[in-house]
Amino acid sequence: MFLRMLVCALLRQKRKLLMIAVTMALGVSLSTAMLNVMMDVEEKVNQELKVYGANLNVVPRSASLLGDLYGIEDGAGIADKYILEEELPKMKTVFWAYNIVDFAPYLEMPVIIDGIDSKVSLVGTWFDRHLDLPTGYAINTGISKLKTWWDVAGKWVQDSDKSGVMVGSSLAVRLKLSQGDRLVIRTQEGKMVELIVRATLSGGGPEDEQLYVPLELVQELSGRQGLVQKVDVSALTTPENELARRAATDPASLSRQEWDAWYCTAYISSIAYQIEEVLTNVRAKPVLQVSESEGGILNKIKLLMLLLTGMSMLCAAMGISNLVTMNVMERNTEIGLMKAVGATDGEVIILVISEILVTAIIGGIVGYLAGLGFAQLVAWSVFGAGADVQPVVIPIVAILSVLVTLLGSLPALRMLLSLQPTEVLYDR
Repeated sequence: MFLRMLVCALLRQKRKLLMIAVTMALGVSLSTAMLNVMMDVEEKVNQELKVYGANLNVVPRSASLLGDLYGIEDGAGIADKYILEEELPKMKTVFWAYNIVDFAPYLEMPVIIDGIDSKVSLVGTWFDRHLDLPTGYAINTGISKLKTWWDVAGKWVQDSDKSGVMVGSSLAVRLKLSQGDRLVIRTQEGKMVELIVRATLSGGGPEDEQLYVPLELVQELSGRQGLVQKVDVSALTTPENELARRAATDPASLSRQEWDAWYCTAYISSIAYQIEEVLTNVRAKPVLQVSESEGGILNKIKLLMLLLTGMSMLCAAMGISNLVTMNVMERNTEIGLMKAVGATDGEVIILVISEILVTAIIGGIVGYLAGLGFAQLVAWSVFGAGADVQPVVIPIVAILSVLVTLLGSLPALRMLLSLQPTEVLYDR
């Protein structure tokens, strides 16, 4: 009997209940889109932020120690401390190897350019170096991928082009150099090399006053074959929390369970620790301004999406409240008659709630499917890649839909409980 009454009520109120279903579908669709993107956003946001450069600096341990204690930088009594270039591919063998997306080594030396008396810094690095990894895979890495924000006029130097040079924009203006010009550099030991300007670069930092050439050329000129002074690393990371901060301060203070959780999570500190494990006598230092900014931006984006989800469901609850209240007001005679023939308040409430829940479920299913499409649209528009479907969103949306339906129905249910059959039938 109850099912028959429920079906008849649904068929008799198709237009009114359709509005409730549409309201629920709109709220659920936005919530589904935001939750799917939010749960898939971390990697995409990290990928977007990688254009702003490295978030890890790898330096010789002794150089790092003196720098931390006394503020001594390269060239102040520690010039004999270097990193072995042949070990650098080992960084792609750590637990979080796939999170290390790019890296580039550097070796600097002062040189004199013919025509000017002052010294300039000649920087050797990888531009787009092909590496065969110990794991059997191969990658291409270097500053052309790491310094994507540089404004380069011309073509990037090839790693095999030992006669090519990229000139910082400020230095190029001072020396009146442009693409295709030639310049002669001379080392303190008297070695001379003629270089051809392949491009000028502008990065807004010290690089605007430097010369960039293939790493092998600087190694030959300085007599430091196979050595580098530092390495910039760009890694995809998880925002730091209390566990990560404790581990960064003193990993030995962690319990075994905490250690496993920290080591197996892509915190900037755990990736730095793993790099130190595979390279000889190095210190991997997070660039805090970059890593903390990444975590802060990511948390703010997630908070924004949660707020949008909450606002969408709140609007759905308000819409459902108005629609259900209006529905009860229009059906007061029917409800009063049901009470007059023996229906209890509980039975009437169950019937009304059942009608609304069935309608909300239908609207929720439609809204969920539409939300998956909106999630793809948002992901492609903002990040240039689709969002993965997150199965955990289904129960979350289902619970939210039920709560919204019940909360939105409360005003109408209070009105229903106060309705007296004698008053309703008398007014009729």
